[in-house]
Amino acid sequence: MAGFSGTGSSRATLSRGERYSTVAIAFHWSIALLVIVNLVIGIGHDAIPFLRSLMGAHKAIGITVLVLTAGRVAWRLAHRPPALPAGTPAWEKGVAHATHWTLYLLMIAMPLTGWLMVSGPGPHRPMPWFGLFEIPTLPVGKGLADLGHDTHGVLGWLMAALVVLHIAAALRHHLILRDTVLTRIAPALRR
Repeated sequence: MAGFSGTGSSRATLSRGERYSTVAIAFHWSIALLVIVNLVIGIGHDAIPFLRSLMGAHKAIGITVLVLTAGRVAWRLAHRPPALPAGTPAWEKGVAHATHWTLYLLMIAMPLTGWLMVSGPGPHRPMPWFGLFEIPTLPVGKGLADLGHDTHGVLGWLMAALVVLHIAAALRHHLILRDTVLTRIAPALRR
């Protein structure tokens, strides 16, 4: 495999301390895929009728993201991530950390505000989790349900912007700076 940084290091030669753990990598990519799918459904469901038909899956994916994020945050608090490459400016480290923790916060707040939104008073539609069991509604009044609705939409756009920023930063590290920031979170490839 070709080198990715100016020093010639590659994914195959990263030491264990330079890579995220297998568990962290699994959390990262599974949550990333689910978040992107849910952003597409959530943002596009008013304009594209097919996406509107996926709102049940959108809710189930949201609850899945909430549970996986709780696990991811617990894992992250107990396992230190690899350090950013030497020479990374302090401002860039600060932006990276702030972005990561804001993403974690949004991956909790988005499902919770969506859950509040569908839990308001009135007739409730079933909220099955991929047909396996029913997700209960939360005991909230109209005010909290309305707040959930309003907040969910705003947070969705913020999440979309941060996801684009996160992907752009990863690609900048990989394609322009040619360091190992992206490869340390990439799934290990077998030869």
